[in-house]
Amino acid sequence: SALYCTDTRESVLPLHEGHPYHLSASHHFCYTNTRVPQWNDIWTRTQIRVNSSRMIRVTQVDSEEELEKFNMWNVIFSFLKEKLNDTSIDVDLYSNKTCLKVELLEAGTTYCVVLFRRFDPKLFLVFFLGLLLFFCGDMLSRSQLFYYSAGISFGLLASLLILVYMMSKVMPKKSPVYFLLVGGWSFSLYLLQLIFKNLREICKSYWQYLLGYLLLVGFVSFGVCYRYGPLENERSINLLSWALQLLGLLLMYSGIQIHPIALALVVIAVCTKNMDYPVQWAFAAYRRMQSARLGPSPPRLLTEEEYRVQGEVETRKALEELRNYCRSPDFSAWTAVSRIQSPKRFADFVGGACHVTPNEVSDHEREYGLGGVFLEDQLFEEEEEDE
Repeated sequence: SALYCTDTRESVLPLHEGHPYHLSASHHFCYTNTRVPQWNDIWTRTQIRVNSSRMIRVTQVDSEEELEKFNMWNVIFSFLKEKLNDTSIDVDLYSNKTCLKVELLEAGTTYCVVLFRRFDPKLFLVFFLGLLLFFCGDMLSRSQLFYYSAGISFGLLASLLILVYMMSKVMPKKSPVYFLLVGGWSFSLYLLQLIFKNLREICKSYWQYLLGYLLLVGFVSFGVCYRYGPLENERSINLLSWALQLLGLLLMYSGIQIHPIALALVVIAVCTKNMDYPVQWAFAAYRRMQSARLGPSPPRLLTEEEYRVQGEVETRKALEELRNYCRSPDFSAWTAVSRIQSPKRFADFVGGACHVTPNEVSDHEREYGLGGVFLEDQLFEEEEEDE
């Protein structure tokens, strides 16, 4: 059920899940978290949605005391804060209390404040991206496509900070905007956040300038990356790989709302990626223990077929090594020719001919083949021994 209020007092209104407030005056709101996070809330986001008919200013604080406390920096950032008619504030599942202040800028403005809990696909995408970077960091650090893509993306983001730096150089020293520009990272991050929130409107209204900016900065970034080239030093590649893996672990941890589950998944990912080393060490230790307990195992004897095949393979290998040596500059051809009986046969052998002639093959078969003289002599000797 909706609650309607028209009182102009800035009282603190408690927020409850699913209960909207429809208001027409500035108010303070606080949400007290009494729900213990469960395991199924790993990708669940709690948000406070503020929707108004006209532009308003929404400021988030951590307690009721800060709503009434006067702080000079809060005043300055309230003027810098973007004025919206539709905004969302994320609530940490582990925060005890979250408060916000809604300020109306025009009379007659009505707005609605509601707190809800939903599955956020962005958290899942952040976790999946971290998982991809952690397990593929080694491959990405050696990929040229990733090198140029990351270089161009980094150039596009860094160019905005360079613009802020250049503006601070040309801005008069006594200008109040100068102090905001030299304020550094906070204002630069605010500009980036402002640009990304209004990216759809910028693409719709100023797409020509946006396209020209992307092409110019992308071309310059590609030129810088091409000038220095991909990483070739092994240590630099390892540093990039470790940086990607560390970034992946951080994204995995930040993509899960339940901190113990996030920490457990990070530990499991680290153990899984490095599981092969403990397994290899355990298997080597087990092999050593088995060898020490059973003693050295006897060598396996070759079968007759394995002996014949191995003899042929090793013979061909040795003959090829001999040919290569005879063709090398270290071989003294004149000395070898003067000592052999048939130089032409030696030259044919070096050129690739067979090392035995057909007559020698037939003599070998007649002597040692089936039914040969050598085999008959062996059989007669065995018969005499038996007698």
